[in-house]
Amino acid sequence: MFDIAVFGSLFLTLFVIMDPPGITPIFLALTAGRPVKVQRRMALQAVAVAFGVIAVFGLLGQQILDYLHVSVPALMIAGGLLLLLIALDLLTGKTDEPTQTKDVNVALVPLGMPLLAGPGAIVSVILAVQNADGTAGQVSVWSAIVAMHVVLWLTMRYSLLIIRVIKDGGVVLVTRLAGMMLSAIAVQQIINGVTQVIRTS
Repeated sequence: MFDIAVFGSLFLTLFVIMDPPGITPIFLALTAGRPVKVQRRMALQAVAVAFGVIAVFGLLGQQILDYLHVSVPALMIAGGLLLLLIALDLLTGKTDEPTQTKDVNVALVPLGMPLLAGPGAIVSVILAVQNADGTAGQVSVWSAIVAMHVVLWLTMRYSLLIIRVIKDGGVVLVTRLAGMMLSAIAVQQIINGVTQVIRTS
């Protein structure tokens, strides 16, 4: 009832795409200045949102894209543009949001989507679900998805210990570093999307 090869393949693919170590400085930058309890809640919210998005696309992804007449490259370009806007805010220090919505917004966008549940992860899950053979294959695929999100939650939750060490000055440095990394990810995602559009045209 369990295919270890399918599990391992999808888990490693999602680990590389979702990149828990790489998400750490971005998470720290976006949650800096908030109480530890709020930061932990945001880590859980972000993972819950990412899992919800991944699950929906895993079950209905191809139908959703077909119904909306949206191609995978278009999804990649849109996600890249959104990440680029967020990266520019981090680089310029404009990370403040209205007090009543900032905690929820950061947990949902960009942490939940498109950072964690980005186009790469969504497409990988759609293909894995479609290619899974029988019950054992499906159980293995969904086990890998759940395991990956548990790893993401643990990584973000315990990365909060870093803030206690680096203090305010370190947080500013991490914020700028996160902005630089995020802008690079965004540009690469846009380039990949444009390249696929050119190849298919």
